Amino acid sequence: MDLGLTGKRALVLGASRGIGRGIADTLAAEGARVIVASRDGDACDAAAAAMREAHGAEVLGTSCDMSDIDAVDRVASFAEDAFGGIDVLVNNTGGPPFGPVSKVESDTWRESFEAMFVSVTRLTGHLLPGMRARGWGRILLVTSTGVVEPIPSLGISNSIRIALTNWAKTLSFEIAPDGVTINALMPGRIATDRIDQLYTLTAKAQDKDIDTVKAEVAASIPMGRVGTVEEFGAMAAFLASEQAGYITGTATAIDGGLTQRAV
Repeated sequence: MDLGLTGKRALVLGASRGIGRGIADTLAAEGARVIVASRDGDACDAAAAAMREAHGAEVLGTSCDMSDIDAVDRVASFAEDAFGGIDVLVNNTGGPPFGPVSKVESDTWRESFEAMFVSVTRLTGHLLPGMRARGWGRILLVTSTGVVEPIPSLGISNSIRIALTNWAKTLSFEIAPDGVTINALMPGRIATDRIDQLYTLTAKAQDKDIDTVKAEVAASIPMGRVGTVEEFGAMAAFLASEQAGYITGTATAIDGGLTQRAV
């Protein structure tokens, strides 16, 4: 299947590693022109170089700390200057601190909301008018299965990502007539540095060794394993494609069947 992504201009946040890098790499492999952005500009440059070599695509690296509103404005300007606009925007923010939600201080709530919600709506606001004017656009959000089944010790993420999902659903009504879609992707257990942190936290809390925790996590998933960033990237690429033009306002779990809710 030709996804129709050749020459499309994509900006992927949190793309120097993990899920974001998996998405960026898949888009580059499909012929998209990609900007790789994250807090670590050097890592983004290295990731971009690797993708150029692997796929022969135009891939640029730049820094963007989504907790810094000025940085959000700058990456939008960088994208406009470099590519003349963006067709595919992948909003992917870092995860907030682990821990009991009852102990989260007001300042932490405020900082997390700025970094995970305000930054996403602001960046989207910068790039959305161009998509609407051109009559084509794809906006993706990387959220979490905690949106539909709250995950213990991830109370900040559970709370803010569901707000973001409802913002996206509401926005989908407004932009659908202009040929622009917005969809959320909810990762379950995907092999990244983030899940390694969760393994460590769980092992400490339950006084178990890491290998035992990993085995228990895998056993809790119907497919019997954690997912890969390549599998996640494939789903993202489809939702960014020409063929997905009639899909908007959705939240899709990529979790090996872990989430028990049907919708």
